[in-house]
Order: sequence, then C-alpha cells, then structure tokens
Amino acid sequence: MPLVSMKEMLEKAKEERYGVGQFNLNNLEYAQAILQAAEEEQSPVILGVSEGAGRYMGGFNVVVAMVKSLMESYGTTVPVAIHLDHGSSFEKCAEAIHAGFTSVMIDASHDPLEENIALTKKVVELAHIHGVSVEAELGRVGGQEDDLIVEDAEAAYAIPSECKQLVDETDVDVFAPALGSVHGPYKGEPNLGFDRMEEIMGLVDKPLVLHGGTGIPTADVKKAISFGTAKINVNTENQISQGKAVRKVLAEQPEQYDPRKYLGPGRDAIKETVIGKMREFGSSQKA
Repeated sequence: MPLVSMKEMLEKAKEERYGVGQFNLNNLEYAQAILQAAEEEQSPVILGVSEGAGRYMGGFNVVVAMVKSLMESYGTTVPVAIHLDHGSSFEKCAEAIHAGFTSVMIDASHDPLEENIALTKKVVELAHIHGVSVEAELGRVGGQEDDLIVEDAEAAYAIPSECKQLVDETDVDVFAPALGSVHGPYKGEPNLGFDRMEEIMGLVDKPLVLHGGTGIPTADVKKAISFGTAKINVNTENQISQGKAVRKVLAEQPEQYDPRKYLGPGRDAIKETVIGKMREFGSSQKA
C-alpha cells in the first residue's frame, strides 16, 4: 500500500471516536517495530520524524526510502503516513514534502498569532498542492522533545477564540492546541484542560492532536478522544521501553558486542509498547 496523508485517517478516527498513534522514528529498529505492530493490529499509523531524528538517520530522503523499502518487504497493507514533527520553518516543511513525506507539522506556536497564521497558510498552500496534510499548533506544550525545549514557565494553554481564527484562516487539516500535556516524562500528575478542549472542539471542526502522550492515564486519553482528539503522539514511552530492554541484555551478557543481540530485544520492546498503545487508543482493526 502506498504512503498516505493523515487527513482521511484522522477524519475517520474523529468520526468513529478512536485515536491514531503517531510513533516517532529514531532509527531502523523503530521503523521495523512500528510497521510490524501496525500490520499485526491492522491499525492505521503515523510515523513521526523530528528534524533532529531526520538528521541522525541521514536526512529526510533516507527516512522515506527506508520506510518505503520496509513496507515493500513486509507487504504492509494498512494506511501509513510519514509526518514531519514540529517543523521549524517553511523551508524544512518544503524539504520534507519534496522528500516524499505525506504530512507535515509547522510549529509556529512561539510566534504571535498573526505570524503563526501567515506561516501556516504558506505551508498549507504548498502542502495541499502535493496532497500532503498539515498540522498546526497554538499555545506552548511544555517539556523537551528533540531540539524543542519549552520551560514550564513558558508553557501556555491555547485560547479557544484564537484556535478558531487560526483554523478558519489557514484551512489546516489537523490542529494541536496546547492543553496541559508535556513532551517527555511528567514530573507530577498530568493535568489536561478538558473544559477548554471541549470548547475548542465546539469551535473547530478538525481532528485534534494530543502531544506528549506518554504517561497520560488511559481514562484521560479516552476522554480526550471523546472530545475529538484523533491523533496522539508517543515517543518517550518507546524510548524508555527500548532502553530498558537493551540495558537488561547488556547487564546479563556484559561481554555481548553483536548489536543484533541487544538491539533486537529493544526493537521487540518498542513493538509491544506500540501494540499496547494502539489497543488503548482504539485504532486496532480500524485499517
């Protein structure tokens, strides 16, 4: 099956009240594990690629070639999107689009509203010519993900009226309002702004995105889905699972040097984590 944009898969998820996971790629093992999990669960899936992870893997072209080759080898039949996570500029979004990404996020949430709207409109115009979906963000999600660092004092909830203005003026496909989630591990209990989420959903007729999906209780995830959240981002939880598995092998076999012997179990741990998330989000058997 060829790569697809996020638009149709997330509109279907919003309508049928389940969430599609965005699972970030960090290397080959992540791509293998996530694609295998999606096929076994018959779940649509979004492969998130940050700018830093893209550089680490050799560039956006390498990422697309790797994913396409794996899908061909595995005989992948479920919908798969490759999505630029937190694109920092029009130029980076354009680079990803021309490399074959089927979706991009332009994160201008740190800019004043009018500048965010202007940049998002520019990205949407280019992306839609190529059949690529676009995600935009308003407010500031706290924590650190890859190159993106937002201190707690800088984190800010999205303002509903501004969310409506941005979506109406840009025709963005998917919208990520900052509502209390964070990138990376939570320092305390997550505190999502459900009242504001419900208000935004009433103003914005687009699938919503929940960033920082690691560590959010299942009940809160399901509540967010009921309010129109259709995309849930997960990265840290997979990294933690992989790290634990690799450390266990090396602790038990300190002389081990074959990377397949310790990265293989790490890959299996990622796969099991992703399968668990797909079942929690309700996307299993929805392909």
